[in-house]
Amino acid sequence: MPPEEAGHPAGPVDTATSATVPAVDARRRALAWWLIATVIVADQVTKLLVQRHIPLFDSITIIPGLLDLVHIHNAGVAFGFLNDVAHPLRSALTMMLALAALAAIAYYARQVDPEERLARAGLSLVMGGAAGNLIDRVRLGHVIDFIDVYRGHWHFWAFNVADAAISCGAVLIFAELFLTRRHASHPR
Repeated sequence: MPPEEAGHPAGPVDTATSATVPAVDARRRALAWWLIATVIVADQVTKLLVQRHIPLFDSITIIPGLLDLVHIHNAGVAFGFLNDVAHPLRSALTMMLALAALAAIAYYARQVDPEERLARAGLSLVMGGAAGNLIDRVRLGHVIDFIDVYRGHWHFWAFNVADAAISCGAVLIFAELFLTRRHASHPR
């Protein structure tokens, strides 16, 4: 019986390459999980420090006229959307949206080619950030935001480490999509 019919490829097998591919994949997966965990831990530790050291609605100036640390609760979603909505199911809705987003991100991550390193790193940052904010929603019913960037009377939305990770992750994903030639949407 020919080797290809017996389940073996025709010709010599490069055992060095075939043995290292699973090891490389395992390393990439471990790195992705490490990045996700690092974002979650950094996010939760910084939020805990803010809760313990900055009273609600108070602030500490870091760079005058540019950066303050504040303690704000965001009961809405991104950029304070739905923050002013007074509905008894708002907390459940925001948690369901966060869970759906995490599920969609995890599904998309499974579709990304292993060679798309920027996209994989970006997805890890997004997943870590989404998980960090979801932990707040489940534990507290809101997300703690504490970074206030401003100029004069103009203030950007207050944000946190999870939000920053999500934003940086999105930039990496788009960089993979638009700045490189190889990605899942372009078949080889």
